[in-house]
Amino acid sequence: MESECTSAYGNNTNVDFTQSTDDDPLIDGPLISQDVLESVIKREFQKLPTHWAVGVLSFLHVVYVVVCIVITVFCWISDEYTTECTATLHGIDSKTVVLLGKVSLWVMVFIYDRFVQHHHSAVRRRGYLDFYRLTRGIKNLPLLIHSAGNAAILTVIAPSSMLDASVKNLSVYLLLAIICLELLLSVICLLRYTVHVLKFNSKKPHPDVTEEERSHACSSGSHTETGFRDGSSLEDVVEKQADLIDYLKQHNSVLSRRILTLTAQQIRA
Repeated sequence: MESECTSAYGNNTNVDFTQSTDDDPLIDGPLISQDVLESVIKREFQKLPTHWAVGVLSFLHVVYVVVCIVITVFCWISDEYTTECTATLHGIDSKTVVLLGKVSLWVMVFIYDRFVQHHHSAVRRRGYLDFYRLTRGIKNLPLLIHSAGNAAILTVIAPSSMLDASVKNLSVYLLLAIICLELLLSVICLLRYTVHVLKFNSKKPHPDVTEEERSHACSSGSHTETGFRDGSSLEDVVEKQADLIDYLKQHNSVLSRRILTLTAQQIRA
């Protein structure tokens, strides 16, 4: 049934192109062949290349947590390896190393967030609006988690002398707990995000507008999701309609330029 709908959808599209070209009295000059026009309109699916960045960020985060545990256990809590730690860290205080590493990790997360945001904006411009909205919240969570972790670490480090006075090395234990909890939450969010990206890349869907037109062509009684339904959020409907209008305007602009270029090429030929 799906193949029949796809075939019918393709045939309807071809007919529309032919009719719009034949019936338009404003076209002057040689007509663009149907095969050339379709090859221009159809775009190759571009995979979202953010999953490898998730792997790199997760690896760096795990390395940082392991280093923090080793430093705090052997250089911060225990006094048996003071000489070795001083030589290994080149005289830098172990607490300073942990905090500098945390700042460096946050910078890496910020770069990752900008990288992901750039590619998701490109996905939105290509018309995959549902996927953009699906991952809009979860893709920003790692940066929020790390920022909240930084605030929690500062809250523990500032009164560390008071905490250690009541319970020995209490600030160290709280610091390790925050770092490990931050790793757990961040990995969960990154794994969920990776699942969405891998499903999107393996499915290779058409833009949302094309998918809705195809489903509408398969069933005349079906309705697209751009209109308002009972139980749907009016804000979501308005946002989706605005995204669709923006995508269609960009798509029509690009398509018009390409058609004019092909027409000019045929005239010169």
